[in-house]
Amino acid sequence: MLYEDNHVIAVNKRVGDIVQGDKTGDTPLSDIVKQYLKQKYNKPGEVFLGVVHRLDRPTTGVVLFAKTSKALARLNTMFANKQEVQKTYWALVDAKPPVEEDTLTHWLVRNEKQNKSVAYNKEMQHSKKAVLHYKLLKSYERYYLLEIDLITGRHHQIRAQLAAIELHIKGDLKYGAKRSNPDGGICLHAYSLSFVHPVKKEPTKIIAEAPFSFL
Repeated sequence: MLYEDNHVIAVNKRVGDIVQGDKTGDTPLSDIVKQYLKQKYNKPGEVFLGVVHRLDRPTTGVVLFAKTSKALARLNTMFANKQEVQKTYWALVDAKPPVEEDTLTHWLVRNEKQNKSVAYNKEMQHSKKAVLHYKLLKSYERYYLLEIDLITGRHHQIRAQLAAIELHIKGDLKYGAKRSNPDGGICLHAYSLSFVHPVKKEPTKIIAEAPFSFL
């Protein structure tokens, strides 16, 4: 648990957790959080919990849920409009970026069958514009730690855009990494989420420590 008040709750998602139920039938994180709230507050009947955004299954980090319908409606609008919300990620990549800090702009085409997105340098049919800003935080012997601010929110955006400039996230076989991580995850972590609180209207920032395996 990273943060909780009467309106929202945030957790640090683990590798393999799905945020919302899907065809796998695996228990989603939303159900786990509902159960936690039910027990903590000894609530009879169904617990309300609204899914505001998602993270890919092999990714870790901050996931925010709404505890009231009022908070959910406001957060949905904020996230959809990309207003008053800032997502910052950490990624461990297998090559040094061409420059230490840059803004990347691509056009992503999503392949539903492969559950993958491909990044192009120019606009393509059915493509969506994707923009992110990265900076190099630290260099290790074989890997490089990047901090990434998402300007847009697209399917597999960070994974696809970094792969397009020959930077492969550690463990991300789907986007060109040479080997998998032992836990099946990838070294992409939603490090912080900053937003204006949907009810209190105060700036709120939630930080999730990166998993040990990440470093």
